[in-house]
Amino acid sequence: MKKALLALIVVLAVALLLPADVYIKTNVRTDAFEMMGQKQPAKDEVTEQWVNNSQLFNKQGERVTILDMNKNVMYIVNLKEKNYVEAPLPLDMAKLLPPEAAQMAAMMKVTVKVTPNGQSKKIGQWNCSGYDVDMNMMMMKMKMAIWASTDVPFDWKLFSKMYTNVSKMQFMDDASIAEFAKIKGFQIGSEMSMDMMGSKMKVVSQVVEISQKPAPAGLYSVPAGFTKEKTLSMKDMQGR
Repeated sequence: MKKALLALIVVLAVALLLPADVYIKTNVRTDAFEMMGQKQPAKDEVTEQWVNNSQLFNKQGERVTILDMNKNVMYIVNLKEKNYVEAPLPLDMAKLLPPEAAQMAAMMKVTVKVTPNGQSKKIGQWNCSGYDVDMNMMMMKMKMAIWASTDVPFDWKLFSKMYTNVSKMQFMDDASIAEFAKIKGFQIGSEMSMDMMGSKMKVVSQVVEISQKPAPAGLYSVPAGFTKEKTLSMKDMQGR
């Protein structure tokens, strides 16, 4: 009887030590802009993320990205078209591109410079440090002010390591990823201004919730009935 009671206590103690999944909600505001004669209205979106010690779920608009480190695989899911592509890790983005985008991607060179600015402020309940980021890609220049915090209820270093694969989806090379690694902590807020051939865009994001709770069943899997594709389509590349 005592052995059974002791075993139960051990099981309960281990269960309490196991980290729950972490849910992160971020509000994203894109101001109205005009590009190549096309006017785009202002847009408000919510980005949702779930993370544990080996899995990551990211949803923005109709696109879902799932990382499963246990299986060494990434899924990029198009909720609107009900399809997905599957890629082994480490990610080789070139193999997922549609033929019409492959040649252009080969010419893309992203340069990134991250500089700690020595500033600090509190956003919501999180104490943050500031970083200035300069990015250049072909005819597009971006400047970002990023506020990051180490005061979060999960291993932000592990999160950053998993998110490296998502960064490669944006055609970032190892040098660019190494620059972003200078940011210590999880990104709580950011303000990005972009200039592309004279067209200007501004995007502001801010985390509004970080909580520990059980993830919905099947969250880290592709929804049933979705069609597997060999490569991304141009619609996928444009986020439509």
